[in-house]
Amino acid sequence: MKIGVIGAGRLGICFALLAESAGHDVYVSDVRPNYVAQINAREIFSNEPDVEELLMESKHLRATTNNQDVIKSSDVIFTFVPTPSLDDGSYDCSLVDSVVCDLLRAPNLEGKKFIVGCTTNPGFVDKVDEKLEGRGISVFYSPEFVAQGTIIRDMKNADMILCGGRDDDGFEKIKAIYLSFMDSQVNFYPMSNTAAEITKIGINCFLTYKISYANMMGQILYNSGCGDEIKNILSSIGADSRIGSKYLNYGLGFGGPCLPRDNRALGYYADKVGLKYSLPQVTDDFNEAHADFIKNYCVERNTEGLAFFIDSIGYKIGCDLVIESPRLRLVEDLLKDGHRVYVQEIDDVIAEYQEELEEDYGDNIIFVKGRSEAHERTWRIDL
Repeated sequence: MKIGVIGAGRLGICFALLAESAGHDVYVSDVRPNYVAQINAREIFSNEPDVEELLMESKHLRATTNNQDVIKSSDVIFTFVPTPSLDDGSYDCSLVDSVVCDLLRAPNLEGKKFIVGCTTNPGFVDKVDEKLEGRGISVFYSPEFVAQGTIIRDMKNADMILCGGRDDDGFEKIKAIYLSFMDSQVNFYPMSNTAAEITKIGINCFLTYKISYANMMGQILYNSGCGDEIKNILSSIGADSRIGSKYLNYGLGFGGPCLPRDNRALGYYADKVGLKYSLPQVTDDFNEAHADFIKNYCVERNTEGLAFFIDSIGYKIGCDLVIESPRLRLVEDLLKDGHRVYVQEIDDVIAEYQEELEEDYGDNIIFVKGRSEAHERTWRIDL
């Protein structure tokens, strides 16, 4: 199948490489000329596991900066362009609108399928469908459920395929594409576009509830003198099949590029349709308060008053993204209170924060390649 991918960032390039590895002809576009040249030269660097290897092995993948070339050459067109959050909690879908404008300028769309793979506001993809009505192209919404640092693995082992739309032939083609590179058969859930958009943010929103519940239980146990039993108790709760153990661990709050914003987006949309739900806001407020609890927890446990050591300021260990990072938040909270903090893991993305932190906190923030490089004894933050 001839597949186009508009927006070849972390998510887009992973999807494109998996589709190519399954035998499809894949044509990707991106706005960064140097990045496109690196893809074509098979020379990109990525912190995502398997990306560089899959790119080196690819034979039927090419890249361009021209969306029209991708549209013209492809039967099925996916877009994974960014949809950043706005201040009110909704998503800025202007880059998807730009892709739609490119589609409208294309001379022939008859029989093609267009799939929006990025997170959008409920109802947005139906508006896209309306704009493209009469051009012979079918519109779908099929988001990914992945985590940074494990995108390839998560795509290959997804729990389900979620797809909004109203074209049975398109549903079958999209399903076939995903199954061609997945490691096992999975459930396929076709539904309307708006229902799929709500489902996507609803799933991530539920995960924020589960994380916050685990952290609330941890706080209760710690204050009850059972702090050393938190892991065992949460494991026993997760053993109940109605609850499950995934995302049921005590530690830092939720963060990163997906969970916080999807939580706020569901609250925004519920309010928009006339429902004054408090769950998303309460969860967000608890996550904020938990950051203070964790800071105090670390200070109390560090009975000798040593300098602190943390493995990373990425939103999770091994990830180079610091978007809404609870680890960065903890480091800054400790620094504001006058504590000294050693931080491991420096790379091109985190380097910019290194300069800002050093400017704001001087000698109290020290970046090292490992704990052994600390010039004094430290208390390790193991969360």
